Amino acid sequence: MSETAPPSPFLVTHLDRVVTCARTAPVADLACGRGRHAVAVAERGARVVALDRSPGALADLRERALARSLPIDPVHSDLESSAGIPLRPGACAAILVFRFLFRPLATEICEALRPGGLLVYETFTIHQREFGYGPRNPAFLLEPGELRALFPDLEVLDYFEGVADIPRPAALARLLARRRA
Repeated sequence: MSETAPPSPFLVTHLDRVVTCARTAPVADLACGRGRHAVAVAERGARVVALDRSPGALADLRERALARSLPIDPVHSDLESSAGIPLRPGACAAILVFRFLFRPLATEICEALRPGGLLVYETFTIHQREFGYGPRNPAFLLEPGELRALFPDLEVLDYFEGVADIPRPAALARLLARRRA
């Protein structure tokens, strides 16, 4: 059982909003990896469904969640498969997506949110290539303004696009948006 990196500062900034929203339904952490964001939300008492395609990462997350009595349900799911997101429409109070981009899921992400539900999304832009680490494939890098454009039906509450130092410089787009009631 190993510890995870700290959560993104963007999630930390909006954690109170996510936890408040999660009183009505679970939070989904898509492509959760080892669960750094799922753990941060669950530590505040919110129920989290953590989805990833790595059985090893999910096993580690499950072990940590059990050891700490955190309300996390790790679910094995390849989000890039034709099956999509294994969540019912309107099932989530909030959805977290960090460092993952699969554009065909945008509509499903919106549909999985309850009215008033929050989307917290952060991933790399094409400018990340300038830093010499991270994805190089354009399929995994956002074009300028693209993150906002992927979710036109959501109400944007916070948006950032540029370079952030977390803990080293990264070219990111960050979106906090709400599904209209």
